[in-house]
Amino acid sequence: MEQSIDASPDSAAPKGFLARLSGYAADGLRYWEPRRLIFNSVLAFVVLVHFFAAWPASRDRLSFDLMLGFFFLAVLANVCYCAVYLVDLFVQFAGLHRPWRVGRVVLLSVGTAFAATIAHFFAKGLFGG
Repeated sequence: MEQSIDASPDSAAPKGFLARLSGYAADGLRYWEPRRLIFNSVLAFVVLVHFFAAWPASRDRLSFDLMLGFFFLAVLANVCYCAVYLVDLFVQFAGLHRPWRVGRVVLLSVGTAFAATIAHFFAKGLFGG
């Protein structure tokens, strides 16, 4: 009696893997996407502080090219933010769900602080001060 290809243990593995991947990705999206607002707000705050600290000289530096530069940097920062999904999926597949609750907060804090530091130096260079 031949066994059906669909009934083999190997055919169940990809479905199980895809189901786990889907669940972990959904969990990551639910956690990280609302916090992207925090990330972007912190970066905007850093830039605005530099802008107003350098007033009125910063007003004279405003141009269309500067705005395009800020748009480029904002998109780049958000692309870098997406790197967290690779870490999140790796840790979830490793089965470290309970410690990852704390790890996510730490990663968000450290990543946001690092991005804010980079934003500080860019804004300082663009607005002076």
